[in-house]
Amino acid sequence: MSAGSLSMAWYGLVSAMFFIYIGASLAQAYGTIDTLIGLSITIVIYGAINRVLAGYALKHSLTVAQFSRTLLGSKGALLATLVFAATAIYYAVFEGAILGYAFQAQFGGPIQLWYALVVLYTIPLIAGGIQRWLDKINGWLLPIYWGGLITAVVWASIAHPNGSAWLTHSAGSLSLVAGGPGWLATCAAFMGVWILMMYTMDFAALGRAKDVKFHQRYTFGWLFYTLAFGVNSLIGIYLTFTIPGAEATETGVAGALVQLMGPLGLLVIFVSQTRINTANYALGIANLREFGERALRLRLPSLAWVGIGALIIYLLMLLPVVKYLLLALSWQGALVTGWVAIALVHIFVQERRGGIVPDGSLPDSAFPALNRAGVAAWVISAVAGITLIQSGSAWGSNIGSLATPILAALIYAALIRVSQARIGDSTAKLVKH
Repeated sequence: MSAGSLSMAWYGLVSAMFFIYIGASLAQAYGTIDTLIGLSITIVIYGAINRVLAGYALKHSLTVAQFSRTLLGSKGALLATLVFAATAIYYAVFEGAILGYAFQAQFGGPIQLWYALVVLYTIPLIAGGIQRWLDKINGWLLPIYWGGLITAVVWASIAHPNGSAWLTHSAGSLSLVAGGPGWLATCAAFMGVWILMMYTMDFAALGRAKDVKFHQRYTFGWLFYTLAFGVNSLIGIYLTFTIPGAEATETGVAGALVQLMGPLGLLVIFVSQTRINTANYALGIANLREFGERALRLRLPSLAWVGIGALIIYLLMLLPVVKYLLLALSWQGALVTGWVAIALVHIFVQERRGGIVPDGSLPDSAFPALNRAGVAAWVISAVAGITLIQSGSAWGSNIGSLATPILAALIYAALIRVSQARIGDSTAKLVKH
């Protein structure tokens, strides 16, 4: 894809209603100032990591599934593909449920009907392939999204003048034992969205190596996360503390927009969720197909996989999946952050030592079934992280999210160093012999 087309396709993710909701939710829990400090740190971290991952994927045209064969082995990579597919599908369910709720808030009727409508209208948008539609859809809808949010802010400030109450909200000082400080808890919460690192690689693999600098600077870097996390969160915090009765819940912000602006608010939500869900559907179904073909040997037409993915999404929407968003984020964070840490260590070591990067078109037989270093680092760090998250302590979730990538990086670095040392000893013995 050209630089402009890939950039527009990627910027569809900037408009997730989740980013508006999570900023407001964290501000209610930890105070606005602490949340903004945590957001600033998060934006810096995301921009730095995705600069590395995007550059690597652009230079070598490697998706997560292809790169994971090097990190985890041909069989181990299937786990990464499954985690990616499940997480992207989960987000499709969440974002679709919000749109279904907004339709119901405006028009009434059974929620199951609106869920079905949301799934059915999304299918044609992604059935033609990510490269054909995503940049055009997101380019057309981007001005409507930002224009609608700015209108909502102005409308709310006129209809419900509330001064600076949204900025001065404080939850008091929280110790580490109680789940604080607030800025650290905010950083930990956003680590549950490190799946965007995987999204980055799959999108960047569609780009051209000559556009690396442009994409690192403008597409996948700090500018994107300033808009996605920073601006969206500020708008969510402002609307939640300004509109009477607005709640920082999974569907509360959407309900507040419909309550405030009626059909115009519904249009903003429709545009927002259409933009983000084209990406969620496309990546979720693509990785579901990758897993099905490689693990289950299912060779089906592309349209069949779209239908299977859409059916799974609809059935999950009928379950109370949305209620478990924060718990799901914690678990996903423990799984995905470990993969990201291993990927960064591998890229650093490879660039330092040089060597040939395996081509994405190579068959699975060109890789070992399991890369013990990668699999061990990922499994051990994920188990440790999830154990801390499920410990029941207020600090467990934050520490679990922060400790997982550090532990994964240390284990992987140590194991590949031991592996290289053994190879060196074996080579020396052969030469001596």
